[in-house]
Parts: sequence; structure tokens; C-alpha cells
Amino acid sequence: MDADVIVVGAGLAGLVAAHELTSRGRRVALVDQENAANLGGQAFWSFGGLFLVDSPEQRRLGIKDSFDLAWSDWQGSARFDRVDDEDSWAVRWARAYVEFAAGEKRSWLDGHGIKLLPTVGWAERGDLRADGHGNSVPRFHIAWGTGTGVVEPFAAYAERAAREGLLTFHHRHRVDELVIEEGAARGVRGTVLAEDRSPRGVASNRDAAGEFELTAQAVVVTTGGIGANHDIVRRYWPARLGTPPTEMVTGVPAYVDGRMLDISAAAGVRLVNRDRMWHYTEGLQNWDPIWPGHGIRVLPGPSSMWFDALGRRLPDPCLPGYDTLSTLEYLRTTEDIAGYDHSWFVLTQKIVEKEFALSGSEQNPDITAKDKGAVLRDRLLGKGAPGPVDAFLRKGADFVTAPTLEQLVAKMNELTDKPLLDAAVLRRQIEARDLQMANPYSKDAQVQGIRNARRYIGDRLGRVATPHRILDPAAGPLIGVKLHVLTRKTLGGIQTDLDSRALGPDGQPVEGLYAAGEVAGFGGGGVHGYNALEGTFLGGCLFSGRAAGRAAAKETA
Repeated sequence: MDADVIVVGAGLAGLVAAHELTSRGRRVALVDQENAANLGGQAFWSFGGLFLVDSPEQRRLGIKDSFDLAWSDWQGSARFDRVDDEDSWAVRWARAYVEFAAGEKRSWLDGHGIKLLPTVGWAERGDLRADGHGNSVPRFHIAWGTGTGVVEPFAAYAERAAREGLLTFHHRHRVDELVIEEGAARGVRGTVLAEDRSPRGVASNRDAAGEFELTAQAVVVTTGGIGANHDIVRRYWPARLGTPPTEMVTGVPAYVDGRMLDISAAAGVRLVNRDRMWHYTEGLQNWDPIWPGHGIRVLPGPSSMWFDALGRRLPDPCLPGYDTLSTLEYLRTTEDIAGYDHSWFVLTQKIVEKEFALSGSEQNPDITAKDKGAVLRDRLLGKGAPGPVDAFLRKGADFVTAPTLEQLVAKMNELTDKPLLDAAVLRRQIEARDLQMANPYSKDAQVQGIRNARRYIGDRLGRVATPHRILDPAAGPLIGVKLHVLTRKTLGGIQTDLDSRALGPDGQPVEGLYAAGEVAGFGGGGVHGYNALEGTFLGGCLFSGRAAGRAAAKETA
């Protein structure tokens, strides 16, 4: 045997699994198709959001949360409807994960040196029903260091284990086959890729330089999802979401290619819920791209007005920050706009300064660097938009500004093949919304949401602009933002039991084979069901990677 356990994929789930194994004395071969600069994978680039329930941070801010409320939210969001088959393990994973988030998770993170910002964000506010999709309360905790900070301790563990002889890195090794002998996983075969010294995130070559085979008592697959492979995204795009866009921006590096899903299936593993996926409708073309088609997601506050490609305001619950997949479904299934791949935000300078955040570690250098002074200075006390947001305002291909609505619409029309927007139509809708701002109450659901958000101190201080009229010149200039569909997450994948053991078509574990992270739908083949509550992707990698590592360590004792 070349190792006790082979871990395929050096992203966050793989690093966590490797740590659980090496801390128990197991010898690990960590195999990844990218170079050493990419240790930590996609998680390195994330904003670092973590879903926690009834945390000290929440309690300090006056947020009353509980396991019961979070579990109700999760079930209303997931809408598990295949509980006798594809969701049979996903439901159990979901409850276990919410128990983890409401219990051990925070102390476990702290034990690994992962600290949290004192503020808690209110992501994915939902479909406006108590029993439906969405977070009833703010639960989005951001790690100091963003995703980079979450990856950091586990990358350090791997490097230390390598120095101690317990872990061997096999970079630039692409797995093409899982070796199954007499019904048990016993290794991997694949291609040694030519050396490539590209910086982190930059697409690397796929030139073959040889072949390899590694053997072990067990194999853990942690190779991520499909977000960078638009062909696979379109292949499994569900009919309920209409037609896939002709053009999308990409929210993950090129190595998130989905290859290991079909390779696992060829080895006798059961794949479930492949029609469930999570893509954002607030994507921007990155003015300074790292990987091909690099897109950045706007993390919007609740105040921007959202219009379709023809200039009509989107209906409830398609509001900024509320219901991601309902918005995607509306944009892709409404007959007269489904042929267009974009929508629009219209907002003011006052809104962009307070409410626009950009997802990604590189778009939040103050938090990534754990610079508390910079966070306080730039986000709470500073004037103007944060530096990365201001850079998009000045350099981004999807941003236009103007002092009047007519001038703004003229510039917006310049960003499409033909002019689709009528300034008079937008003006009627904006003026109707602006009339609702004269009182502290309103019949407009979005205005109600703004008022509700400002009742929460975290939003009032750092996330939601003071309510004002969009057409108030004092709040200007006006800003138009062209939004694209941004590919991101796979919500289905390899079906696993609660020990992260990969299951075969007969529902029985494939001996010695485990799966964790996004390739396993973050556990069970689809822990999120149809909808994610946000802050649950990194946590899913941590939780399922931990389970896989512990179970594989026990099996190889």
C-alpha cells in the first residue's frame, strides 16, 4: 500500500479529512490535479460565511435563534420530496448538520483558531412565508480571514503532517479511475500532468506527462462540484428553472470541473439529485479576472430596485437578498424575458456605499487580512463605497452612472445589443416606489423589508442605507448595474451515509470508499435539498470532511 488512505482533492473537505486521518496516525496520500499554490481549492476564494445557530454573536446583537427555528427554516427551504429514495440520507444529514450548527460547531471552529466577526449577516431572507424558504433571523457569520482564514489551519495541518512523514502531496496528479477490487475501493489511477507554475486560481495546462497508480485501504473523494463546467451545468439544468442562459459568468476556478462525479458513477457509486444546483442572479463580470469568465457576486442589501431585461420590476419574492432560486426561475421561465441573460439593479450612490458587498476573499482585503482597523475605518466610519466596490463602479463593464434617470437608461441601453429599456416605464415604477417612503409603514413588500431590516442593529449600522427616494438628487448619482447568472454550487452528488461512506445503486456502502464536500452534495447527496440558506457551503465541507476522515481512520485502524 502506498498509504493507509488516499484523499482525492486538496480543497477544504479534503484537507479536513486528511487532518482527521493524520491526527490519528494514518498515512495519507493527498492527490490533486492542481499545483501546490492551489491548496485549499475553491474555499480559499470564498467570503468565509458560516451558518451558526444561537451563537454568542447572535445573542449579543439581540437575535433570538434556536435549533427548532433553524430546523424549521431548513426544512421549509429544502422541500425534501424524495425521502424514500434520493433524499433518504440527505434528510438525516440535514438534521445532523443543523444540530452541529446549533451545538459543537462554534467551539470546534474556535479550537482550530477560526474566529468570527462580531456582526452577523442576514442572508437569503426567503420567500416571505413562515413555513417557506429562507432564514427567519440573521445567521451568516463571517470568519476573520474570509475563506482564506477557514482554509489556513487545515492547510497548515497538512504541511506539518507532510514534514512528519504522515502525508504525501501528489500535486498535478489527475485521477481518471477509482480502483475497485472485489467490491472494495483499493486505490486510484490517473494521469500525471505536466508541471505548471501558474498562480493560484489561474487555469493550468492539461498536458499529460505520464501515468500513475496509488493503492490504499480506503479512498476519500472530495473533488468539488460542476460550477466551472458550463456544459455539465446545462446538461443537468432542471426544467423547473426554464432554459439555461446562453452566457453565464463563472463563480469558481476552472478546476471545479465535475469530472469525478461521472468517474465515481463508473466505479459503481450512486449519484442522486443531479438536477439540484445553486446559481446566483447577481453576477458581475470581473474587471480584473483570475480564471476564465471570472464572475463576482453582489451580496446586496435590500434597497436596490430590481428590473428584468425589459425594464419591469421583479415581483415578490424576487427581491435583493431574498430568494435566489425563485428569482432565477422567474427570469428563466417568464416567456418574454427568458431569451435574455441579464437583469438590472437601479440604485443610488447612497445605497451602493452602504449596501454593496462583493463575495470573495480577494474582494474583501480588510477581512481577509484580519485588519480590524481597516474594517472599522472603511465599512463603518468611512465615506464613499469600499475600495473593491468603488473599483467596480469605475472599471466594471456592468456599471453605469448618471445624474438623471433618462441619462442612466440611455447608458444602460448601450450595454445591450439593442435598446430594450424605456425611461418613462422605469420612471413610473420608481416614482410609485418612492411615494411609499414618506411614511414609516408601506404596502410595498420591499419597503417593508427595508424597514424590517433596519430594526436589526447589525443591518442598521453596516448593511442597510437610510430609507430614501431613489430619485432624490441628494442621494445620487443614479447607478445601473447589469446582472448576469453566475454559476456556483452543486446541490446533489454522491449519496453517502452519516459516516460519509459512498453508497452503491443497492443502497449499500462501497467498502473503503468515502465522499465529502460538494461532490457529495455536502453530505448524503443533497443536504440542502432544493435551496441553500447560505453560510452552509464551507460548513458542509467542514462537517462532511470531518465525518469522512474519522470514519476512514476507524476503518483503517
